[in-house]
Amino acid sequence: MPEIVQLLASPTHRFVGRPADGPAPAPAGELVDEVEVRAELGIVGDRYFGKAAHREASVTVIAAESLPPGAGLAQVRRNILTRGIAVDELVGSVLVLDSGEGPVRLRANRAAHPCAWMDITIGPGAWRGLRGRGGIRCTPVTGGVLRVGPVDVLVEDGPARQRT
Repeated sequence: MPEIVQLLASPTHRFVGRPADGPAPAPAGELVDEVEVRAELGIVGDRYFGKAAHREASVTVIAAESLPPGAGLAQVRRNILTRGIAVDELVGSVLVLDSGEGPVRLRANRAAHPCAWMDITIGPGAWRGLRGRGGIRCTPVTGGVLRVGPVDVLVEDGPARQRT
């Protein structure tokens, strides 16, 4: 069964300046057991919540299968880490996740490309290794609560994927 492995809601940006200088310290409590998602705004408490410039990328999702052992959301700075969902194939679709509180619909707008920070936070070669597997940037279409653990998944065709 698919699952949500980790959730991250961080109020701060950690990747600032040059990667060689290292990331800023992680704030306490950025990895959480549940998040509140609000339609068109993002994850409550996250650094991109309600920011107009990030409306189409306010929630990011990555597959655990894309990461090397031991890597997680603290290293890649995505919001939702899943297992059993091929998220990189979902651009143009709506990903519907229900962890027991009702469905949360996320419109997958575009790929989330890795950056040079990955070589610092995960290890040498991670930036190149994650190309094409860095996850997706989404807009929440509906709000709700997501929790770590088993999740029901539905993929709806979005306008970019519908066939005529």
